[in-house]
Amino acid sequence: MAYSEQLAETMRADLGIEPGLSEKKMFGGLCFLLNGNMVCGVLKDGAMFRVGKEREAAALELGAEPLSFTGRKMGGMVEIDDGAFTDDTLRRALVELSLFNAASLPPKG
Repeated sequence: MAYSEQLAETMRADLGIEPGLSEKKMFGGLCFLLNGNMVCGVLKDGAMFRVGKEREAAALELGAEPLSFTGRKMGGMVEIDDGAFTDDTLRRALVELSLFNAASLPPKG
């Protein structure tokens, strides 16, 4: 599965310049990491966010859906489709929740 470079560019702009931010191809898409911890990623038809279990309910209330690659929900992870991705307010709120989550985790070597 290829990811959309246009979605990736939008996500890069949302993330801004954050010390410790990196990119890695994984899950068939492009993931953004903070100090080695996943923040979010873009796929062929949308985006996923690692908001953490503590913020998952808030992300779902904003309009995200539970992330499920295999039909099984992945706790602390949510996704939006490419239609919801165009909602700047939603997408940026999910990025903020995800950055907060990643910053709360110990750095990975």
